[in-house]
Amino acid sequence: MRAASIFALIWIVIPTFAEAQSASAKPEYFNQKVADSNPLRNEQARELDDYIKLMAADRSRFQKLFQPDYSSPAAFAKSAEPLRAAFCASIGYPPPGKQPDKPATYTKIGEDSIGVYYRAMFPILPGVHSEGIFIVPKSAKGKTPLIISMHGGGGSPEVALFNGGANYNDMVRGAVKRGFLVYAPQHLFRADEFPKDIRRQIDDRMRLIGTSITAVEIAKITYAIDELIQRPDVDANRIGMVGLSYGGYYAQVTPAVDPRIKVSVSSCYFGVQEGRYAKDELSVPSDFRFQDRITLFNDADIVALICPRAHQIQAGSRDNASHRETGKQLAPRAAAFYEKLNLKDRFEHVVFEGGHEFNDAAAWVFVEKHL
Repeated sequence: MRAASIFALIWIVIPTFAEAQSASAKPEYFNQKVADSNPLRNEQARELDDYIKLMAADRSRFQKLFQPDYSSPAAFAKSAEPLRAAFCASIGYPPPGKQPDKPATYTKIGEDSIGVYYRAMFPILPGVHSEGIFIVPKSAKGKTPLIISMHGGGGSPEVALFNGGANYNDMVRGAVKRGFLVYAPQHLFRADEFPKDIRRQIDDRMRLIGTSITAVEIAKITYAIDELIQRPDVDANRIGMVGLSYGGYYAQVTPAVDPRIKVSVSSCYFGVQEGRYAKDELSVPSDFRFQDRITLFNDADIVALICPRAHQIQAGSRDNASHRETGKQLAPRAAAFYEKLNLKDRFEHVVFEGGHEFNDAAAWVFVEKHL
């Protein structure tokens, strides 16, 4: 009996001892190899990549925001106001800051057989001027139409004006020869005392204060117009704008914001960023990467903010394909706004024989017709 009891006790103790040994071998916390969840992170990246592509192709937000009324040109323009307000909000326009209560200044810098040239300065924001060359044609009498002539990324008003005008051709003096007043503003692309990427740096910092370089440079034009139309020789009802390359960008977004610009010519720009985006989204320069640039404000849709006012798009047949081919694909969508209003003659997409240059022949006929 005693032996049996001892045997039974052994069988009770042995499992308890074994369980104690097993318990002491278990880790204090649950662990797993980090690499085991690598597939989940890969799946997350694929999901977000697919989501971006899906939203970039989704037109429903644009269709909800912009519901065009084709019953009349005035009704169409009114129906575009929500889209214009959204565009301004996306770029931070108008820029923050009170406009200085200081007068514009005009300093004469030269004169020739066709006009008188001034260095113009317009205070637009605290400590910020719109600066450029203002030209009064000698043929002008009384109220005269005004042309804003916008240089491109590597240029300046001086490059576009002097010594033959380079690839701008007659983009500035051509207007003077036709009896138009001209304001050719200076935008920031390079500055000798600053780093080569000063434009990107300034744009990045502007976004942190609620605006962008696009918004400020539009303001450099629109606020200058505010001052220019106070002059007795400027016809406030006849304002046009022309621009090449980066200037072509501004000759599209500025009339999109400011309805006082009645006719515009955008040369060698249309569709470039859409083409870059299709190949590699991040190849689009940073100053074109404002909110909803591709989903709501691609180049074709921005034309809706210009219509029913006249707009010409130019592209050179010998320019880089990136400055022409995507624009050819987008142009019919832009033209449709005018066609549905029976205003086909107010929109032109011109592929001219030439390179990355301003085409005077097409531009000035169009401007004179609609201004």
